[in-house]
Amino acid sequence: MVYTVALTGGIGSGKSTVADAFSRSGVAVVDADIIARQVVEPGKPVLRAIIEHFGTDVLANDGSLNRRRLRDIIFAEPAQKAWLNALLHPLIQQQTQEAIACAISPYVLWVVPLLVENGLCDKASRVLVVDVSVQTQLSRTMARDGISREQAEQIIAAQVSREERLAAADDIINNDGEPQLAIAQVATLHQRYLALAAQAAAQEPH
Repeated sequence: MVYTVALTGGIGSGKSTVADAFSRSGVAVVDADIIARQVVEPGKPVLRAIIEHFGTDVLANDGSLNRRRLRDIIFAEPAQKAWLNALLHPLIQQQTQEAIACAISPYVLWVVPLLVENGLCDKASRVLVVDVSVQTQLSRTMARDGISREQAEQIIAAQVSREERLAAADDIINNDGEPQLAIAQVATLHQRYLALAAQAAAQEPH
């Protein structure tokens, strides 16, 4: 069993900044969002199933999935969101576990935005939450995605609350400030995780 640290946080919290810092320390990073994009690439069976269900409206001009258009549809219709999740989540989870099993670093950082929402905390050895205030989430999400405050509020409201996420955390990085402050916290946690992974490996039956 590979020692797995699940990294999560709400939209706009800066998960990528933190994940990149772990990656630069030589840690294998398995990102559920990247896997989610790969499974819907043109030519993949999942994309064909999505087109059959939603029609060609959800395609961009180049034949790839228009993720923003699809997001708008499923935000408006919970039943459609449930259908899409039932299609995507088992496949994403399978490919994630395969990627984690193949990793060769002392521990793996598993980046999974919807860790708490999808009840996946027990799949990780440890849960690390990148935490920011709701105000920071709003301003970063609006600036990054070019969306209105109302749209950003809807996305945040669709995720679990900050309190629920923090309740699931073993470790917390506060990322309300400058990125360098969060990156400094990564260095400390990296040493802790190396020690915990070594301890876990020593206890495994050989």
